[in-house]
Amino acid sequence: MTRIRVSPPAVLATLADLIAIPSVNPMLTPGAAGEAESAAYCARFLREAGLEVHRQEAAPGRPNVVGILRGTGGGRSLMLNGHLDTVGVEGMAAPFSPVQAGGRMLGRGSSDMKASIAAMLWTARAIQEAGVRLAGDLLIACVCDEEYASIGSEALVREFTADAAIVTEPTDLNLCLAHRGFVWVEVETFGRAAHGSRPNEGIDAIVHMGRVLTALEVYAHDLAGRPHPALVTPPSVHASTIQGGREWSMYPDHCRVQIERRTVTGETTESVVAEFQALLADVRAQDSTFQATVRPVFSREPFETDPTAPIAQTVAQAITAVRGAPGPLVGMTAWTDAALLQAAGIPTVLFGNTGGGWHSLDEYVEVDSVSQCADVLIETALAWCG
Repeated sequence: MTRIRVSPPAVLATLADLIAIPSVNPMLTPGAAGEAESAAYCARFLREAGLEVHRQEAAPGRPNVVGILRGTGGGRSLMLNGHLDTVGVEGMAAPFSPVQAGGRMLGRGSSDMKASIAAMLWTARAIQEAGVRLAGDLLIACVCDEEYASIGSEALVREFTADAAIVTEPTDLNLCLAHRGFVWVEVETFGRAAHGSRPNEGIDAIVHMGRVLTALEVYAHDLAGRPHPALVTPPSVHASTIQGGREWSMYPDHCRVQIERRTVTGETTESVVAEFQALLADVRAQDSTFQATVRPVFSREPFETDPTAPIAQTVAQAITAVRGAPGPLVGMTAWTDAALLQAAGIPTVLFGNTGGGWHSLDEYVEVDSVSQCADVLIETALAWCG
């Protein structure tokens, strides 16, 4: 097999360029720049590398960029997917001024996930510059909005597909095959408003919500003991926000709590809502004045790929070729766009850089991992696409 490797200084220069372009998700920080400038940079890079470039508007001013390195025919296609958006930068002194020190590069998006975007871009360019013609198509998909609602990858799979995909979220250069999903629900309790001096007339909706929260703690302990896929942690639940009451001297007639329920393979929105309905029914059985409702607000499916899947085997072999050993199979704690690609019928795995401080004030990527990530992606493309 032809051995192609990227130039570490070159890929790090591209990473520095990407960090210097603000791409904070405007749904998280109103008025933020969004992904347009980063998308334009990636489009130029891919076009100059000789790829066919498509711009896809997931929403006004929220583009995806898809570069396609066309194969000669007869080979399998591979999609590399990464998101351009970042979370906010409040409290960061210089979020868009990349600093390299101690084997790390710091800056917003350095690890999550502009390092892997740089690796994706250089995967295509290095293959082109080596004069290698793949049999199958190689797609480089730089998408918007993963940090909020993933409208980018949702739009992507409506127009583009592949025989397999790698989502290049940071995995510490390990092959990641699973993560949990989530369901957001709102529970509301209802009381009866009355003056605070008239306890016989009022029903306290906040006290009723307290009973729900007590039951929620029991529910969380039950979830922690349930069976779950080996690569992920058990299903879980936590209360996220709570609002209720009107004023000091008044019995509250309403209280609302927003709850996140993390799910594992086999669980659905419907099954989660049914469990909450059962929880509320148990509370209601102890107090005839208790009134409450539950409704699902948003959900995402869990993700899991069989380690014997061809794309998983190919990536494991590529890791061995670059790093000398396949490393452990891992799961991820956070949700990713891999679940959307898998649900669209594209066999998918996760593989990306080593870093830390995601969503915090000191986000960083290990610089050596950026070129290694690219080298593994190159090995995978050569083997998979033929």
